[in-house]
Amino acid sequence: VTGLFILLLMQVYGTWENTTSWTYLALHGTYGILWVLKSRIFPDKTWEQQTSVWYGLYMWFGLTLYWASAWIINSGFFNGGLPVAAPPWLTGLCTAMFGFGVFFHFSADMYKHTLLEVKPGELIAGGIMSSCRNINYFGELLIYLSFALLTLHWLPLVFLAMMMIIVWFPNM
Repeated sequence: VTGLFILLLMQVYGTWENTTSWTYLALHGTYGILWVLKSRIFPDKTWEQQTSVWYGLYMWFGLTLYWASAWIINSGFFNGGLPVAAPPWLTGLCTAMFGFGVFFHFSADMYKHTLLEVKPGELIAGGIMSSCRNINYFGELLIYLSFALLTLHWLPLVFLAMMMIIVWFPNM
């Protein structure tokens, strides 16, 4: 859905020639697809639990705050009406951050999933989690930080900080 939303924004704001829009679509659109694949191949049990409708709506609202980055880039709302054009060095940095983030996030989640299937209930203290118990969150931080930095604006950083405080830290 994220990729379609970004394409819709690109259509509405006519940003088909904007490199930052395409980079954002490539990164965030790909992440959405990868996350769905990850959830099907090696699901995280904490996301498989039954929740109330209200909690589901609360999480949906929180996750849609990440779409603010796509809107900021394409609308140019904070840039005098001009779509955001991130400098090439920042585009490269964000792409690298995204790649490392996906590696840490997904490899940690796969390691956890596989180990818990073999040794259920055991504390995970080896492999990619031998020096950091929450390396998957570090990967997610790199991913979402790459999205936020492409906007050249502080607002997505506030949304990321809110998500970290409200959702990530309590679940670590």
